[in-house]
Amino acid sequence: MQKTIFITGASTGLGKATAKLFQARGWNVIATMRNPEKETELRQLPNVTILPLDVTNLEQIKSTVTKAIELHNIDVVFNNVGYGLMGAMEALTDDQIARQLNTNLLGVLHTTHAFIPHFREKRSGVFISTTSIGGLFAFPLHSIYHASKFAIEGWSESMSFELGVHNISIKTVAPGGIATDFIGRSLDRNTHPAYQEIEDKLYAVVDGMMAAASSPEQIAEVVYEAATDGKDQVRYVAGADATALYARRLEIGNEAFRQEVQKQILG
Repeated sequence: MQKTIFITGASTGLGKATAKLFQARGWNVIATMRNPEKETELRQLPNVTILPLDVTNLEQIKSTVTKAIELHNIDVVFNNVGYGLMGAMEALTDDQIARQLNTNLLGVLHTTHAFIPHFREKRSGVFISTTSIGGLFAFPLHSIYHASKFAIEGWSESMSFELGVHNISIKTVAPGGIATDFIGRSLDRNTHPAYQEIEDKLYAVVDGMMAAASSPEQIAEVVYEAATDGKDQVRYVAGADATALYARRLEIGNEAFRQEVQKQILG
């Protein structure tokens, strides 16, 4: 029987790469995005349905999830939509903080909440959320982004217990850098004169990290693995850069790793 994946944030980057990968491997794909009228590439693929979804719009979440379930028996929900907010917390506006948490955290929670009854009734299903190595440890000037990603990691671990009772899995995929236009398209950078020195140093490091980034297609393979391996496993660290950093943190411990990051970035 042909399986179906529901994807948020499928217009670009990892979301689109994942949609194309699952479609190529025989799945039905429901690809959602804020502006579906602009999408051309996915429309040309068989077994791909494009639906509108802004994950900060509760009513649209409910209507789009209802429509998706009417179209197909959903097997996997991939909560991928998100963006980055960079800058000293003092430099951020209240609206920016709210938007970051509404998109990266509450959007995931609300979308998952809408699908749980469907999965519970059929006693199967997999939820997967894109987090980041930024959900496992922190760097300077990303505090609200880290707050959203750490939250998804903790929430997913807690949810694994209650969903497991109904044979439902919940997983996270934590990439390092992904070679997309994320820096230009999905990253807000705020500056503040009191933090200029740390900003200059960090931005130079971030730009260098992107040179070692994985491709969206490489990370999509990890999403496919998480969706299909049947393992009782919550976290999937994705990409060579993320794997190396995570191994280093486990090797030397949390505080030593934090001090190492401080030395490397701030000198």
